[in-house]
Amino acid sequence: MATWVEDQNGNKCSVEYFGSKDAAEKALASLIACTDCINCSDCSDCSYCSHCLDCSYCSYCSRCSRCSDCSRCSDCSDCSDCSYCSRCSRCSDCSDCSDCSDCSYCSYCSRCSDCSRLKIAVEVTLIPKVENLDQKVFAAAAQPTALEMKAWHTCDKTHCRAGWIVALAGECGKDLEARFNTELAAMLIYEKSTGQKIHPARFYDSNEDALADMKRCAEGSGEKRIKET
Repeated sequence: MATWVEDQNGNKCSVEYFGSKDAAEKALASLIACTDCINCSDCSDCSYCSHCLDCSYCSYCSRCSRCSDCSRCSDCSDCSDCSYCSRCSRCSDCSDCSDCSDCSYCSYCSRCSDCSRLKIAVEVTLIPKVENLDQKVFAAAAQPTALEMKAWHTCDKTHCRAGWIVALAGECGKDLEARFNTELAAMLIYEKSTGQKIHPARFYDSNEDALADMKRCAEGSGEKRIKET
């Protein structure tokens, strides 16, 4: 079960996520005018970063200012006034970008629009699709000693929820995990496979809560709860 450090604005950072209580508290203290953010650091004036389906894929944000409705951004740095960005990765010093899609390793971009039309010379990352993913994840995690939510991967036969999603995606899952991180890789694979978005907080549940939610999703009764998270 995750150990959370929380402030008066509803922001919270996991001790396990940042590696220590001091690191989690430092990350939490770096947030300015943020509300309901999970595991963010150095963010300023962000809006709807957490508990919003469009924003549930933000991870490892740093020094962001006035971001709104961002989706699936990872490892962004020094971004300002970005709007409706999608699948951007490792952007730096971007300003006033709009409707960006599948951008990777951008630097010093300004007033870009619809970047999906730009052909950037980077390796295309394949997001694998796993049929019946919810059922397969629950079947695997329900086995004795197969679920351990305190670590992404304990061994080949023991993983957390996100770890199982990545593991069941095979080599493509491992490649996606290596390029980004386990949390983001699992969220991308989950959406591609199920057509639904899963909130990253679900990857920090206790073993009991995680298994119960995986069962609900496998049976179909967890779909509405995930949409509303």
